[in-house]
Order: sequence, then structure tokens, then C-alpha cells
Amino acid sequence: MTPGEPRPPRPGPAEPNPGVRIARPFGIPVFISPYWFLIAGLFVFLYARGLVESVPGTLRYVVAAAFVVLLYASVLVHELSHSVVARGFGLPVRRILLYPLGGFSEIEREPPTPGREFLVSAAGPAVSLALAAGGYALYRGVHGGGVLRVLLFQLVIANVLVGVFNLLPGLPLDGGRMLRAGVWKLTGRPGQATVVAAWAGRVLAIAVLVIPLALYARAGNGIQLFDAVWLAVIAAFMWTGAGQALRATRVRERLPGLQARTLARRAIPIPANLPLAEAIRRADAAQARAMVVVDHEDRPIAIVNETAVTATPPQRRPWIEAGALARTIDPGLVLPADLSGMALIEAVRRTPASEYLLVEPSGQVFGVLATADLDHAFAGN
Repeated sequence: MTPGEPRPPRPGPAEPNPGVRIARPFGIPVFISPYWFLIAGLFVFLYARGLVESVPGTLRYVVAAAFVVLLYASVLVHELSHSVVARGFGLPVRRILLYPLGGFSEIEREPPTPGREFLVSAAGPAVSLALAAGGYALYRGVHGGGVLRVLLFQLVIANVLVGVFNLLPGLPLDGGRMLRAGVWKLTGRPGQATVVAAWAGRVLAIAVLVIPLALYARAGNGIQLFDAVWLAVIAAFMWTGAGQALRATRVRERLPGLQARTLARRAIPIPANLPLAEAIRRADAAQARAMVVVDHEDRPIAIVNETAVTATPPQRRPWIEAGALARTIDPGLVLPADLSGMALIEAVRRTPASEYLLVEPSGQVFGVLATADLDHAFAGN
């Protein structure tokens, strides 16, 4: 229900499949989580039980299913609003994810100004509330009862829920990003603005859980188990999203100091047929933490994989050639030693691997960059 918190892509293996692709509106891929179908089925069942008096027979399950579809269609339109405005500002949109608790727009870059941040964030709730107003006008125009009037009312409820909930002023909700834009405008410090909005989100998460429970207790009514669980799930979602925003801010603050040269491991050249035990001995003697396989003209052709070396028992190392544990150096695995910050992260993201060869502008080998070291730098270790 909120634009994706801009964050440096994590290096390493390719990410898992995000789900089932269901559409590509405006060229933006839309994926739906497999778990959505399970939760949607549960929603249909529970909502249908509340329609016993207003909708006869099994038709109430059809109406309940229509409500769930309208709810998530409203979420999709909400997310598309964010994405279309973001692309209008030249921000790349990777995809939209629909999951059991709502939606998520993966906008790959942060808006460069607080004004654009505010407009991208406000687009979703604005469109949701506009749809609610339009649905209400249609609802008033349909007289009598019937399924159509019930569905129009559901359209109104769905968009009011999506719009109003997302206006709450705390990350990861849209209202939190609007709050962040305001603090950013006042202070000129986007990092500090994120911290303020994220902690506001954590306060809201606690309020979402505690206030309804307190009201139930004050009224002397017992709260249903499903309601309590649902409130806890929403609160956990908000708390987790706020925490992710805080972590993303810490990572972003470290980016200027993230340099390939400082993270590089010293590497020694070895022939492919050198026994692994001897290759390790030479690396230890040279105080090197990486090994690069070279051809007969001393040109680097592969990087020995550290994980594979560690997994090889010591008694087998004299009988295994180091080249058997190396990965061929494809063009994407050769990076300039001067890369730093987001440029370094983007280069690693384009070709996921465990090690990369760093070279000087002259083409001379500088060393090897391990993604494990990059992960440690992200974590602040």
C-alpha cells in the first residue's frame, strides 16, 4: 500500500520468484503472492458469514468473493497511481507486488526532492478516495436493493479502507512518507526525516494493537480471537516496515564510504592445474585472501570460489586442482577498482556472484571483491 522504500539492492544470489505475474498495466509487471489465494479464501468465508441476513443462500459467497476482488483491485489501482506518478518524474518502477496485507510498489530510486516525494506518496490515497467518492455517487443513484447496490457499497468501503488507512502518518504507510517529505522540507535532511517518520510508524503500530484492545476491555466486551489476531498482524506489518525504513537509512548513510578498493582482497595468480593445497599455501605465504586462475600468458580467466575451498576437506586438497573450484570470469564479473557507493551496488546487482575481479584503469588486476565483505559493510561490521 505504499511506494517501495528506496534502498540499495542487496548483492548476492538472484532473488526468488516474487509470485504469479497477473498483468502488465502501463508496462509495469504486477505479481501476486501465492499466499494471497489462501488469505483471500479465508476472507471470503468470514465475510460471507456476516452477510447471512442481507444476502440469501449461497449468493452471499459470490458477493463476499466480489468484495475481496474489489478490495485488491482497489489496492492495485492505488499502487498504479504511485507508479505512474513516479515514472512521470523519471523514477524507474521495477514492479508491483500484491500480497495478503496489501500492495507494494518497487520504485527503484528515491524522489530527489521532498515535493516529488509528497506527490508520489499522496497519489495512492488521493485516487483511492476519488474512487470511493465515485462509487458512492453511483450507489446513491441505484435505488432499491439487489446485488449491484451491495457491490457498489463494497467498492466504496474497499477504497475508503485503502485510502484512509494509508493516510496514517507513519512509515511504511503513504501518510508516513508524506510526513517524511514534510520533515525533509523543513530540515533539509532526508535521513533524519526517515527516522522521524519510521518512529511515528512504530508508535502507530503499538496504537493499532493497544487502543482497540483497551476499548474492548473498558466496554466489558470480550474481543474475538480473529479480531485480536488480525490487529496483531497489522501492527506487526507496520512495526516491521518502519524497522526496514530505519535500516535502509543506516545503509544509505554508509554508501559514501563503500568503496571497492577498501573492500578488496589481495589476490595471487595461480595456474589452473595447481593442487588446491599448494594454492592455499601460496596464498597464506603472500597473506592473500583470494586466488585468481591465469592462463599461460598470465591473463586472469577464473576466480577460485572461497565457499568451495572451505567445503573441501583438508585431506582431499592435495588431489584437487584449484581450477576445478573456480568460476570463469565473465565480463560482468570484472569491475573497476574505483567503483564506490551506489555505482558499486548497481554493478554487483547486474551480475550476482560471490566474487568479482577488480581492475585498474590500465587493466592491471587490483584484487578480488567478495560479496560476503560487501554484506558485512552493509551490516556495519
